[in-house]
Amino acid sequence: MSIRFTTEARRGMVALTLATGLALGVAGCGGGDDDPKAKPSASAPENGGSAPSPQEGDAGEPLAELKGPDGLLLQLTTAQRDSGGFVTVSGTLKNDGDKTLALPAQLSGNETEIIRNGRSLGGATLVDSKGKKRYYVLRDTDGRPLTTTGITSIKSGETIPVFMQFPAPPNDVAEVAFQLPMFAPADITISG
Repeated sequence: MSIRFTTEARRGMVALTLATGLALGVAGCGGGDDDPKAKPSASAPENGGSAPSPQEGDAGEPLAELKGPDGLLLQLTTAQRDSGGFVTVSGTLKNDGDKTLALPAQLSGNETEIIRNGRSLGGATLVDSKGKKRYYVLRDTDGRPLTTTGITSIKSGETIPVFMQFPAPPNDVAEVAFQLPMFAPADITISG
């Protein structure tokens, strides 16, 4: 017996699989330090953003640097193809300006479902010019974007680790353009 799934059903299954994996990962990251004076983890943003993935801490030569408004700088450090059929793009968002900046709402994109879930980098896209396709940030089954969320402002000189997950282009596509509203686009290479 053969079972066929529509593209929408496959996307739902990928999103459900990702959401389940993220939920299990969060559950496995529980405390262990009951000291109320304990300082927050250096990798957890103080402003309530989502925790960085292991890839976000990668150092080395960035894949690309994108300049945004008012001194915002986005450095992309990895674009990793995963076996689950998605690409995780990781990097850092830095405020090179001389004052605290409110993160522009445009970075969340203009999709109602993503905007409803708060500030994020949900407006990011990957563009495969060879295949003439645009890939949007994945969402879980509740419509939350699979990207760093909750960053509302960034202090002068502050650097925050960020990530975004997209559906993977075909395996023979490694070169894509990364786009984020209000930032200059950049060509990046997907590894893996």
